Amino acid sequence: MNQKESKNSIQVIERMMRLLDVLAESPNAVSLKIAAGKAGLHPSTAHRILTALVRDRMVERVDQGSYRLGMRLLELGNLVKSRISVREHALPFMRELHAASGEAVNLSVRRDDEIVYIERTSSGRSLMRVVNIIGARAPLHITAVGKLFLLDEGAEEVKAYAERTGLPSFTRNTIHALPALEKELDRIRRQGYAIDNEEAELGVRCIGAAIHDDTGALVAGLSVSAPAERMKPAWSALVKETAEKISRALGYRGSPA
Repeated sequence: MNQKESKNSIQVIERMMRLLDVLAESPNAVSLKIAAGKAGLHPSTAHRILTALVRDRMVERVDQGSYRLGMRLLELGNLVKSRISVREHALPFMRELHAASGEAVNLSVRRDDEIVYIERTSSGRSLMRVVNIIGARAPLHITAVGKLFLLDEGAEEVKAYAERTGLPSFTRNTIHALPALEKELDRIRRQGYAIDNEEAELGVRCIGAAIHDDTGALVAGLSVSAPAERMKPAWSALVKETAEKISRALGYRGSPA
């Protein structure tokens, strides 16, 4: 392909994207005249490109001369979504948070009644056994992120979790009674982040915030772990902000609680 052909191909792609953007902005089918005008194209050029897109199911012709986005875009979108890795999107932001705090940053997901740690950036300054190995698990009620998942489930499910597990203690700080857990979850709801106050391991504290996907579902949690004497309450805002960045990278457009 020579330089002229390459330039023409790029120009066609740019025009195609402008037309798709026009169709995406409208909840209803768009006429050829309006689509061409908004895309800054001659009607004949717009018609030629739209005809090709209709052939490939990227666009549907609704009525004579009216168009809307096609089902193939939905199929491709679902495929992209299925391949999105929370870990892949989170890692760059985890590194930023690690650089800002100098402490271990953890990414975890829920599996049944436990949190599973799927990624970690280590401070290298201390050994924290709770999350020392990727794949380690911990009960929901003793971890910052686990509490976020309990809060997300609602009061009845929290009661069921307490009855099912018995809220076992791991340290003298572990919350082991339902009323205390409910009070803790209410505090988390109000402040927008969770804390593990040496509840999983004495000498280790943690601040966690929620990560949501494009549907608004809570899919993971981000946390900073540090020896109790080094943990800074001011990091809570930083953890929340980083979790929100990851949520936006996953397509979430709301404001995570």
